[in-house]
Amino acid sequence: MSPRLKIVLASSSPRRRRLLEQIGVPFEVIDPGDVESASGRPEEQVIENAVAKARRVAERLGEGLVVGADTVVVIGGRVLGKPGDASEAEEMLRALSGSVHRVLTGIAVVDAASGRTEADVVATAVRMRPLSEDEIAAYVATGEPLGKAGGYAIQGVGALLVEEIRGCFYNVVGLPLSRLDALLMRFGAGILGDP
Repeated sequence: MSPRLKIVLASSSPRRRRLLEQIGVPFEVIDPGDVESASGRPEEQVIENAVAKARRVAERLGEGLVVGADTVVVIGGRVLGKPGDASEAEEMLRALSGSVHRVLTGIAVVDAASGRTEADVVATAVRMRPLSEDEIAAYVATGEPLGKAGGYAIQGVGALLVEEIRGCFYNVVGLPLSRLDALLMRFGAGILGDP
C-alpha cells in the first residue's frame, strides 16, 4: 500500500475496526455520526449510506482515503437494520429462523483531497437454522444482537445460528475486505500493492 495515502474508517463499528486491524492496515477512525437514510432499493440504500458516511468524514479532512460502509439484512423484500431493543431482536430472529436471507454491504472509498468516489455493494446469502423460542430468548439475553444488522453477529455467539453462507464471510461481519481492497486499488492504494 502506498505510504503517502492514509486510510480513515468512517465508522463507529468495533467490528469494522477489528477487521482492518486483523489485516494489518494502518488507519484512523472518525465517527461520521448519523447519516443513514432508508430510501430506494436495499442495494441503492446501502451504497447511498456508505457514500454519505465517507463524504461526511472526507469533508473534515484535507487528505486521505475515507472508507464508509453500511450493512443491512434483507428477507422477503423486508430490510432489517439494527434492532432497537430485545423484543425487536427477537422479532428479527423469528423472521430469519429456518430461512435464507441476504446480507448487503455498501462500501465506499472517497479521496478527501479530490472528492473522487468509488463505491460498490456486496451480497452474501446466509441460511439460518430453525430456532426455538428458548434459543431465541437465550441468544437475545446475551446482548449480542443489539447493534447488529438483522439482530445477530456471525463472528460471535450468533455463529451457532448459521447453517451456511454463500459469498463473503467478512461481508456478513460488516466489511467485505476483498472488495475494499479492489476499491483501494482504483486509487493506487491496494493493501498488498497494486497489480
